[in-house]
Amino acid sequence: MPDHLPVVVVGAGIAGLTLSLCLARAGVRVIVIDKAQELREVGAGLQLSPNASSILFHLGLGSALDATGIRPEAVSIRDGASGRLIVRMPLGEAMVERYGAPYIVIHRADLQGTLLAAVEQEPRVTLHLGVQISSIDVDAAGVVIEGMEADQPVRFEGSVLVGADGVRSTVRETVVGGGPARYTGRTAWRATFKAEGFFAQSFRHNETGLWLGRHAHLVHYAIDAGREINLVAAIDDAWNEDGWDVSGDPAQIQAAFEGWPEPARKLIAMPDSWRKWALCEAPRDTPWTKGRTVLIGDAVHGMPPFVAQGAAMAIEDARVLAGVLASGLGDDVEDRLGVFAEGRKARTDKVAAAARRNGVIYHLGGVPAKARNLGMRLIGAERLADNMDWIYGWRPLEG
Repeated sequence: MPDHLPVVVVGAGIAGLTLSLCLARAGVRVIVIDKAQELREVGAGLQLSPNASSILFHLGLGSALDATGIRPEAVSIRDGASGRLIVRMPLGEAMVERYGAPYIVIHRADLQGTLLAAVEQEPRVTLHLGVQISSIDVDAAGVVIEGMEADQPVRFEGSVLVGADGVRSTVRETVVGGGPARYTGRTAWRATFKAEGFFAQSFRHNETGLWLGRHAHLVHYAIDAGREINLVAAIDDAWNEDGWDVSGDPAQIQAAFEGWPEPARKLIAMPDSWRKWALCEAPRDTPWTKGRTVLIGDAVHGMPPFVAQGAAMAIEDARVLAGVLASGLGDDVEDRLGVFAEGRKARTDKVAAAARRNGVIYHLGGVPAKARNLGMRLIGAERLADNMDWIYGWRPLEG
């Protein structure tokens, strides 16, 4: 058996880099392959709840995350029709006291840069960028990947193949046998803008905002150590663009929020430019494994962002899979990958279902929206927080 061979990871995003770092710290050699010539995260902000931040802090990345991220004091949830506050849920120290780890909002590029810097310090990890894969062969003897890098043929041999290459995963479609990504019927518009002048509009400093409205919702929070504001507007929409990530017309997104309260409309008007993404999911029947191949992150459970757990689930996957692979790569590795997949699927399916429910609840209008608002007020911030314990309180089993 090729126990002496490295683990081959396709994809150098959050999932792939976290896995590589976890494996290297456990003494496992890793080859990371990505088709990008340069790692540049083009997304905007993301939210790291305590189930994810605890893993990153355990890896020694806490200081770097705090240098660019923000620990918001609270999330204020407002009605998109009236602008009224529905409920304010404490974050900040309340998260640390409750879960032993912080809730952090951060730019994707800052998180990816932090992970990359740590990976580059690990002698057990070899990173190959600009690789165009021409063939992947996985059998009981191991993994062989061939392709081109800098106009030169390359060949990588490994013990296990990990597809960490996102919701439009090549490994999923060509090796594991899953289908293409599926559009969810919603579009996410993302933008960042300088924070100067933002707080003059009656928005609290260091607080996340969530607005719920008919067929749309809006999220905003500070990133880049408070120097910028991240803004995400998700709307029910058809997708008629070429590609899945395109420039967005500011006039179009402003028109979509025309009937919203003035503070929300002012927010939408602040960015000079927007990107819009088709929100896609991985097929729900996607197999997690095939022989010595395993999928993690969005490649296998890409989900709507309505519980802010996409990155967190990828980080959890990486931590758990690293524990499985670090325990040895003997004859039973396929069985152990199956046990990993079974356990993770149960959790990610539950999280994805919660995200889909929130997608419906967030976008209610009229009488159903009023009933939603009343229900949230009656439940109150403390009990709403209790409802997140099963997500935020998760920790990997040691040993």
